[in-house]
Amino acid sequence: MKRVILSVLVLFCAVSLFAQNEVGVAEPTEIGTEPNQGLELKEVSVDKFEMEGYWTSHISPDDGFSTSRLFAGGPAAKVPLEDEEQFQIPEKYVLGTRIDFLRRGYTSIYFRPQRPIPIEGITKTISLWVAGRNFRHDLYLQIRDFLGRDFELYVGKLDFPGWRKLTVAVPPAADDGRNGVVQRDYHYFNSMGIMVTGLVIRADPLEAFGSYYVYFDDMRAVTDLFTENNRDPDDMPDSW
Repeated sequence: MKRVILSVLVLFCAVSLFAQNEVGVAEPTEIGTEPNQGLELKEVSVDKFEMEGYWTSHISPDDGFSTSRLFAGGPAAKVPLEDEEQFQIPEKYVLGTRIDFLRRGYTSIYFRPQRPIPIEGITKTISLWVAGRNFRHDLYLQIRDFLGRDFELYVGKLDFPGWRKLTVAVPPAADDGRNGVVQRDYHYFNSMGIMVTGLVIRADPLEAFGSYYVYFDDMRAVTDLFTENNRDPDDMPDSW
């Protein structure tokens, strides 16, 4: 009788453990999804770094100086977006920057577009190709949310040779809709999204010497266009 009871208890514990591992586990595509809202994920282009002078770089004059320009080339492993294949959009250039350090130390190099770059829909991830020259510097992405607040997202360390595609996830807003990276006003459905305001390299002080070269190409975003594609055409505009 004791063996039977023990067997039942072991079986009950196993079932409970299995249930705990299965219930409440969200799929990656469910990050930031609201109740009763579907997902229409699509990869879109943010910037291809093809326009001369659109991006500029800056470093404190006490720490060094920088020069940015376009160069022909790019990662061979890059796959064009499906919507762009039929248009044959040229992708000839990448953004290259040379930083000449005057002294070792904790310094930052800022990369700014001429104006913030908006992304439609609810952005899930942002990616770009980087040639970091195998230095231990850290790359950050700067964004501005729907409420006009600025954030920095850690993209990764640049300690790799050649080209590599780096991806950062955009964290969802808090349940109150006011804290965290807010991408929309939940009262309205006609305006949403974030904007890319720049990139930042935080230099490793042990490797902040001499000349450093870095290259960027093909910034993209995976965004949820469900609300964009399912707006009520009969809704009233609050513009009076």
